[in-house]
Amino acid sequence: MITSAIKILIVDDEPPIRKLLRVGLVTEGYAVIEAADAREAIERVVEDRPDLIVLDLGLPDMPGHDLLEKWRNGQLGLPILILSSRTDEAGIVRALELGADDYVTKPFGMRELAARIRVALRHRLQQQGERPIFQAGELTVDLVKRIVKVADREVKLSPKEYDILRILVQHAGKVLTHQHLLKEVWGGSTDVQYLRVYVRQLRQKIERSPDQPEYILTETGVGYRLREAEQAAITGS
Repeated sequence: MITSAIKILIVDDEPPIRKLLRVGLVTEGYAVIEAADAREAIERVVEDRPDLIVLDLGLPDMPGHDLLEKWRNGQLGLPILILSSRTDEAGIVRALELGADDYVTKPFGMRELAARIRVALRHRLQQQGERPIFQAGELTVDLVKRIVKVADREVKLSPKEYDILRILVQHAGKVLTHQHLLKEVWGGSTDVQYLRVYVRQLRQKIERSPDQPEYILTETGVGYRLREAEQAAITGS
């Protein structure tokens, strides 16, 4: 029987992986639902109404990408984390473009997975009740007044630099692909090298050490992720 705890649906055809995830996530305080294939996963979503899905791409009855696309086209708004042994850039980018909130490769550490689950859940809360002030460490972004500060020092950004930061703030904690950022900022017709140049300039202005960034993090070959907001900024407490 499913409890009132946050419910996580594990979709994976490998029993040992499901067992590992079940034990680790229950220890973290989550309630766990399991599905061995796409058909069962679709049923579990309808019947058990999970709060988050951990999806393996290698399912026996339907490619994981197709299941992800089916869910997103059906307006399923749950956070979906991809868990897969595939490490090819094209597969990762496709999953993120189809609407996955994050991508974790096998083998994986439970602490990392649990941390990414927390980020995905917090990000969904932000989407449902987005607040105008973002704060992480010494970085503060006021999305209403369009003011960016680092340790109470106002930082002047170019329009393109601000647009990149604003989009990252709106999706803080989530991986955004190069193509997503190019589409949002330039309409999609610009070379990725332009994005890299602007991100480098942005880091020069907001990072304590641009070569070792603590806010705008690089997901190699995929895109960028902005460090998640402080808990107080999310809850307003």
